[in-house]
Parts: sequence; C-alpha cells; structure tokens
Amino acid sequence: MRLLIVEDEPGIANFLKQGLEEESYEVDLADNGKTGLDLALNNNYDLLLLDWIVPELSGLEITIKFRAQNTITPIIFLTAKDTLQETITALKQGANDYVKKPFHFEEILERIKVQLRPKTAKNELLMLNSIHINLGSRQVFKNKKEIILTQKEFDLLTYLIQNQGSICTRIDIIKDVWDIHFEYNTGVIDVYINALRKKLNLQKEDDFIQTVRGVGYIAKEL
Repeated sequence: MRLLIVEDEPGIANFLKQGLEEESYEVDLADNGKTGLDLALNNNYDLLLLDWIVPELSGLEITIKFRAQNTITPIIFLTAKDTLQETITALKQGANDYVKKPFHFEEILERIKVQLRPKTAKNELLMLNSIHINLGSRQVFKNKKEIILTQKEFDLLTYLIQNQGSICTRIDIIKDVWDIHFEYNTGVIDVYINALRKKLNLQKEDDFIQTVRGVGYIAKEL
C-alpha cells in the first residue's frame, strides 16, 4: 500500500513516515500543498494523509482539486484545526476522516486500516419510495434520475434505507457509517442529513427521512 503524507512539520512527517514504513506501507512526503497535489494527481496512492495548514495550497484546497479528478482514494485530515465547522467543511469537500492534533500513532494507524479495508462488490438493489440504490455501482436514482452524492452521503443514505423502519441513533450512525468507536461530536450527521434532503429534493410530503428528536433518524415508506 502506498500513502502520501502532506505535512510541513518535519518532526511529525518523519515520525509518521517511519512508523508507517515499519507497518510495511510505502510512504511519500510533501512539505507543501502544491507538491502534494502534483504527487497526488500523478501517482496511484491508496490513501492521502493531509495537514490543513501547509504552504502554497492548503489541505482543503488539495482535497477540492483532487476530488475533482478522483472520488475514490480515501483522504484523512490530520490537523490542529479543531472546530466542528472546520471538521464539517473538510468532510463535505471529500475527506473520509478527520483527526485532530495532538494524536497517537496507534489511532492514525487504525484509521488508515479502516479506510483501506477491502470493500465487497455487490449488485444488490435497495428501494424505498422513489429512491433506488445500486450498491455495486454506488449509484442513486430518484424517479429514474441519477442523484450524485459524495461517498459519505451515499453511505449514510444506504445505511438508513437498509435499516428502514428502525430508529438509527446518532451514536449508531457515527459508529456504523463513520466507523468511529469513541466519543465524537455527532453534529456532523445533521449536516449530512440536510445535504441529503436537499440533493434528493425531499419536500415535506415526500421526506422519508424522519427526525426522531434527541435520538436520531428513521427512514420510512410513505
């Protein structure tokens, strides 16, 4: 597995590189965003590990430009920026995970392993009301019109429909969709639900994603 780390603090970059190479990963380093983006776009990396604040191009700018050409390769942010809004911004722009400094190497390693887990191909179709989901091609259709979702939006919608009729608590969602098994601000889920409702053009009369106040969400057949 080949990873790219974009980090301008030599101590952190070399610490990560050494630790990951000891775990048998091949690791490239970039100490500025421009070099990082060039490497990311011109090499086949299995995962990108980005600091937000780096010279020339920020980690967020790298993510936006990279996602315009590559929607598959996982991106993990590793940054001192730690507000909920910054976390949400990075995730909405295409990051798969967000780790705040200071960090433990063991946590970073496990998060990388989660993102690199093999995904079993499926041709299963899910349906709820006017929504059809093809799990194999990761396509979503409403009334036969394709709706373009981000990876996490797709995962969240799939999770809700797979569990239709049952309440999905915020804790369950953050654990099963984000694969985060420790205390975490679940406010990001509400942002993603709102984005789904907007992209699926769900009006009051056809909004099958119902809020269970103080608990979570439930997808229901209308």
